[in-house]
Amino acid sequence: MKYLLCIIGLILSHNGTTQNLPYAKNIIQTLASEEFKGRGYVDHGDQNAADYIQSQFQSIGLVPFGKSYSQPFTTPVNTFPSAMFLSINGEAKQPGIDFLIDAGSPGIKGAFETVSMEIDDFIHREKLSTILNNSTGKFLIIPDYNPKDYNPEEQKSIREVIDFIKYHPENPASGSISLTTNKLTWSASTAVYAKPSLILKIDSTTSNIHTVKINIKNKFISRYPTQNVVSHIKGQHPDSLVLLTAHYDHLGMMGSETIFPGANDNASGIAMLLSLAKHYKENTPKYTTVFIAFGGEELGLLGSKHFVEHPMFELSQIKFLINFDISGTGDDGIQVVNGSIYPDEFDRLRDINEKEALLHQVKIRGEACNSDHCFFHQQNVPSFFIYTLGGIQAYHDIYDRSETLPMTAFEDYFQLMTVFIDGL
Repeated sequence: MKYLLCIIGLILSHNGTTQNLPYAKNIIQTLASEEFKGRGYVDHGDQNAADYIQSQFQSIGLVPFGKSYSQPFTTPVNTFPSAMFLSINGEAKQPGIDFLIDAGSPGIKGAFETVSMEIDDFIHREKLSTILNNSTGKFLIIPDYNPKDYNPEEQKSIREVIDFIKYHPENPASGSISLTTNKLTWSASTAVYAKPSLILKIDSTTSNIHTVKINIKNKFISRYPTQNVVSHIKGQHPDSLVLLTAHYDHLGMMGSETIFPGANDNASGIAMLLSLAKHYKENTPKYTTVFIAFGGEELGLLGSKHFVEHPMFELSQIKFLINFDISGTGDDGIQVVNGSIYPDEFDRLRDINEKEALLHQVKIRGEACNSDHCFFHQQNVPSFFIYTLGGIQAYHDIYDRSETLPMTAFEDYFQLMTVFIDGL
């Protein structure tokens, strides 16, 4: 009977779900726009995003715990708000397209000669000290390599040398450039390392690098103020809670012009969160439902860690948590982290999907501390982290834009979630 009622609810809500897609697309387009500066820590992009999400909570009719929707916390963060210039042998390179700066790098300015290295020197280190001693005031060029071409011991040796070159203050070189044929994938950092390190996409100009000219400025902020945004809807059984979560922060800017929009990661998760908020405001949930937009996820799950350490309610009240991160594709279905930890809940989710022919697949995965569910899970809160599979490959790069995000399975994904949540 419980399952039948859920399916009836699915049928009755179908027309409503068709209205969710335009709303969700508008949320993503807004959060991934230039106005929000990549939702990072340059020009208060994160704060603008948090304010926008709060305004959506208020507009929908969700209420805070206490007087404020905001749960503030601080974090150290390294940023790149201005100069971002690199030229190779006199040819200027484009940030985000041709190169990245390591997120933990200090700033640097100057023209430098180079010392090219060979991977074999990282394994057989007879010449390594000579190379390093001759690198004072120069940039070391680290060649591209495929780890699969080396055994585990050799891989370990290579990583040790690269880590020394990139991060150790006793490295005499002024900095390093790692060559790669892989996709450029950026990150964020709460620390500043001793040496600047760049990643350069291999092209016809990188086969023989003689000189580099660099002007990169960083700004390290030891206590940057950011926040989680928290709201809820009172349920029919108000003492039990369902938590729906997604992080709103992204990587921000690399220099004054290069934006990492973060449409799929994770404006799409916020779009799912807000779509569910609208649904449950119109359809009173069985349990009090809490909606949390976490900050600081890209810096190391900082917002969710802060919330678990400073909860607004007893964590033991949480019946289940679902964390949405990367919700904008779904061509190949969804992946459910912690699915094997909570097999009964996973089986029910998969059964709903199969009987209603919604998503291509609901794929099981084990435990992984890779998103904001992690610290709740460590406190024995039943939880899933769900992300969509397939579609575009843009991730942590300048190409993760709203214009190219397909939203292939968003409506079916939304329907699956409402039926699953209603059956908890």
